[in-house]
Amino acid sequence: MTVPRPEKAAVVAEVRDRLEASDAALLTEYRGLNVPQMAELRRSLRAAGGEYTIYKNTMVRLAVADLGLDVAHLLTGPTAIAFVGEGDDGGSGDAAAVAKALRDFSRANRALVLKGGVLGTKVLGPEDLVALADLPSRDQLLAQLAGAFQAPMAKLAGLLEALPRNFAYGLKALIDTRSAGDGDDRQPSETQEA
Repeated sequence: MTVPRPEKAAVVAEVRDRLEASDAALLTEYRGLNVPQMAELRRSLRAAGGEYTIYKNTMVRLAVADLGLDVAHLLTGPTAIAFVGEGDDGGSGDAAAVAKALRDFSRANRALVLKGGVLGTKVLGPEDLVALADLPSRDQLLAQLAGAFQAPMAKLAGLLEALPRNFAYGLKALIDTRSAGDGDDRQPSETQEA
């Protein structure tokens, strides 16, 4: 490819920097979406931890070539990129949540086409994006992990709590049995003395 002009080189550097800083970059075709639909899509992606940006395909091709990513085959037609992991709060986004937001929006608006993307250094196809969207979110996975760690400890706590309680019930039953047995022994001996 030819060397871009300085203003275009700045755009290529911006795309390259954003790709390097992102946990994932998910590519879509947005042909046929109107301005209100694009605004709605951007809002839903922002809520999921993503940012939706449109760049010229030639600029993105130059940026991915610099990074050694093989996504040039995805850069046909009007392409927009949903960057994941560039939160204003410094936290990383959730690629599964962004993919889910894209999938859900594309179900309601057939004009949005999922093309593929990059997760870390792995290139994803459209079917990979759908599989990523089907994954539970990061928060759900963390909750499941915490539940898996908590369950054995809760069972152990219940067993440790039950041990003294059951011991006390057993001891009380033994005492009640002995006192009932002692009372029966006294009655015949008292009747013999009389």
